[in-house]
Amino acid sequence: MSQTTPSESQLAQEVRKRRTFGIISHPDAGKTTLTEKLLLFGGAIQMAGSIKAKKAQRHARSDWMEVEQKRGISVASSVMKFLYQDCEINLLDTPGHQDFSEDTYRVLTAVDSALMVIDSVKGVEEQTRKLMDVCRMRSTPIMTFINKLDRDGRDPFELLDEIENTLGIQASPLTWPIGMGKLFQGVYDLVNQEIRFFTPPDDKGRRPEERAVIKDLDDSKLDELIGSAAAESLRQDLELIHGAGYPFDRDAYLEGRQTPVFFGSAVNNFGVRELLETFVKEAPPPRPRPASTREVSPLEQEFSGFVFKIQANMDPAHRDRIAFMRICSGRFQRGMKVRHHRIGKDIQLSNAIIFMAQDRAGVEEAWPGDIIGVHNHGILKIGDTLSSKEELQFLGIPNFAPEFFQRVFLKNPIKSKQLEKGLVQLTEEGAIQLFRPVGGNDYILGAIGSLQFDVTAARLKAEYGVDAAYEPLDYSTVRWIWARDKKALEKFRKRYFNSLVQDVEGYPAMLFATRWRLERTREEWPEIEFLASREQQEAEAA
Repeated sequence: MSQTTPSESQLAQEVRKRRTFGIISHPDAGKTTLTEKLLLFGGAIQMAGSIKAKKAQRHARSDWMEVEQKRGISVASSVMKFLYQDCEINLLDTPGHQDFSEDTYRVLTAVDSALMVIDSVKGVEEQTRKLMDVCRMRSTPIMTFINKLDRDGRDPFELLDEIENTLGIQASPLTWPIGMGKLFQGVYDLVNQEIRFFTPPDDKGRRPEERAVIKDLDDSKLDELIGSAAAESLRQDLELIHGAGYPFDRDAYLEGRQTPVFFGSAVNNFGVRELLETFVKEAPPPRPRPASTREVSPLEQEFSGFVFKIQANMDPAHRDRIAFMRICSGRFQRGMKVRHHRIGKDIQLSNAIIFMAQDRAGVEEAWPGDIIGVHNHGILKIGDTLSSKEELQFLGIPNFAPEFFQRVFLKNPIKSKQLEKGLVQLTEEGAIQLFRPVGGNDYILGAIGSLQFDVTAARLKAEYGVDAAYEPLDYSTVRWIWARDKKALEKFRKRYFNSLVQDVEGYPAMLFATRWRLERTREEWPEIEFLASREQQEAEAA
């Protein structure tokens, strides 16, 4: 297919109407349920399946793995594209559980803004604080949805104070709840000065119908509809917000200093439409991306993009491996040839796809901000940059040294080839890492969180037919080793032969039982570098 360069006006138009964002939260705050409802309002699905609707055998559309559906949690980031008004929205739903935070951190490098979900009963929780720190590192704009107003939770003003004091960001409410728990009747839209009432339908998975719209708070109909006590409480709250709260400042939001706040109940559809309408209006379109040599504008006509995620077996029937690529500049066209800078070769991007959770469709062209899937046969890795001409390397893809380790034992030796294939392909995703002892044949898995091992075991069995046993190992971390002085490196390798391992790329590393042992070894061997990531090792080796 011949490649054509888009005109400046065409490129600017496509960039202007795109929004790419990730949803972050602590586990069980309702993040995946909110994702479902955003897709529902966007017309991408006709019925939302609550992640815990087990009786009806419906599962969240963004949770496609068998292990996700059985456990009722998200363990892998999902990418979904849908249209709303004049915008094309790329939504990335991420795991909330801390054991899968590495996947979430990488996803946050591929988005232009984020949506933070907070449980109104529990408030700001630990994992939310960690994810907020990642967003703050990149000054990522964040909108906040305070969820579960259908339950009796904490006072809304108390929640705003906690956001400001705990997360260090101004909280500017754009909607305000009318009641809470059984008394929750709707939300007030501070921007449009409207009250919108919703009647929960019999099936909470379908679109809600509006009951009434009242623009004047002094209207006596307000007292008739929600009761005098609730009406008076709402009037007093809004007076306090106008007198002491932070008015919405779009510049402060775009700079990551202020978060617009919405209240609602995702499972009942309360407040979701207001959130989505404000998002398409205020959230930023694709932004410039930092590369090692310069900043790359989305309005540049030459194509560029980077791989931030790899997922194996999204389609169990085909045992495929998909590389998720964020387009940073120019236009993608099906069949185009691009430069793969890490391996120094040109590759052809054929049969690229876009996602709606596990559903997918071929894509002829895509633009900055879009997330596309590229079929991967082992040549693409997380962090790889592809471009049409200039040699680029986009920055900021994090990698973490594992903190939990297990040895894998096959129950059926005949399955050894399936085990090795499964482990290699699953480690490409970046959630677990595979090591082999220099002096042995064991398979050692490393992960940031121990729950990753349960997921890996379940996927090896379901996707590769491998039934294995797992033994915890008494190590606390691993470091890749490198030295300019090759004689010193060889001496070190002989001294610690029994503690040395190799990763799937063949790079040497060393396992440590304690952080103290790591620091002691570092002091004893100053000529050896103990590297915390494989990317560092690759850079040194180059």
